[in-house]
Amino acid sequence: MVIKTSLLFLLALTSLLLCSTHQVRLTVSPSRSQLIRGESVTLICEDENSSDGWTVKRNTTRGTRTECGKGWGKPAGSSCSISYILEKYTGVYWCESKEGSSSSSSMNLTVGGSVILQSPVLPVMEGDDVTLSCRAKSPAHNLPAAFYKDGSFIGHGTTGNLTLNLVKKSDEGLYKCNIIDQGESPSSWISVSDKLKVALPTSKAPPPASDPVQLVFTVTRRLLVFCPYLISTLLFVSFYQHRSQG
Repeated sequence: MVIKTSLLFLLALTSLLLCSTHQVRLTVSPSRSQLIRGESVTLICEDENSSDGWTVKRNTTRGTRTECGKGWGKPAGSSCSISYILEKYTGVYWCESKEGSSSSSSMNLTVGGSVILQSPVLPVMEGDDVTLSCRAKSPAHNLPAAFYKDGSFIGHGTTGNLTLNLVKKSDEGLYKCNIIDQGESPSSWISVSDKLKVALPTSKAPPPASDPVQLVFTVTRRLLVFCPYLISTLLFVSFYQHRSQG
């Protein structure tokens, strides 16, 4: 009985570890989480085995779990190109295996009308310097901008740039910028990773609690990934018990 219980615990733990391991990451070119309407963007599923068995999918307010090529984007292998991005393309993007059994971490892309905040797509490390850039669609040159974190003013950049020196965990939050006579950018979440921990390239900070759609979507996707491992574990345990009793 003790052996059976230990085996069950070991298999369950193995399933959880497999569930949390990602073999692919999603990258975006240009490397920004915010884009201006009309820009072109390419989403790439980077697999360590360089296989083409991945599909880019997304979840927006106008469509749930739609894949590249089905009404948006142009697929090519494990990448997806969008030649003219629109505000309605704002949403959550990720890579999913063609069998649907595994997926990458998600990435939030926001499309703005005239002003965007250029911030790191990947988590930054504690102690690093981070430069935020506020950019307007027109004119092309840099303009003075005001920067905000979680709704509070944090500084002014005469050339549209603001540098956060030696960032720490408390610097995590929602950032946005404003250019007079041009407009305000959407908000972007900036996450800060502990240098003592190994940061996954595609890890993403959880969305604010005010976004229930993203929360439900994330939980559902995690359950879909975990289910095959759970089923296989239960089948194996059942087979082991039947063999022992036989």
